[in-house]
Amino acid sequence: CARHGCFVPNSVVDFQVGEQQRNADYSKVRALSYRTQGLPGALDIYDINCQYCKNFWDRVEKRPAELGLPDNINPDTLIFAVGSFHLSAHVPECFAQYSLHFVKEIGNIDGKILETL
Repeated sequence: CARHGCFVPNSVVDFQVGEQQRNADYSKVRALSYRTQGLPGALDIYDINCQYCKNFWDRVEKRPAELGLPDNINPDTLIFAVGSFHLSAHVPECFAQYSLHFVKEIGNIDGKILETL
């Protein structure tokens, strides 16, 4: 199900100065490691995923093993997307790659319902 803000044990971080990728990476890796064994994959919806995910896997590989992801969460099973509300402000190339309209078996969600009410 889609959530706006999801608090998973051991994954909440305090941003010292802005949204730094190392903090977001830590939070994301911890959240994706919590009770995800056996899941077929995960969908990550973030306003700036088109930029954030560019070097995500390189950054994850450089972290200590205890901050790694379970085997079932990998480049083939973790889908990065941008919520429909924010995607309209992106360049046209982002639409084809990050729109929720093109994610197989997702249904019709915008990923940011609270901001659009």
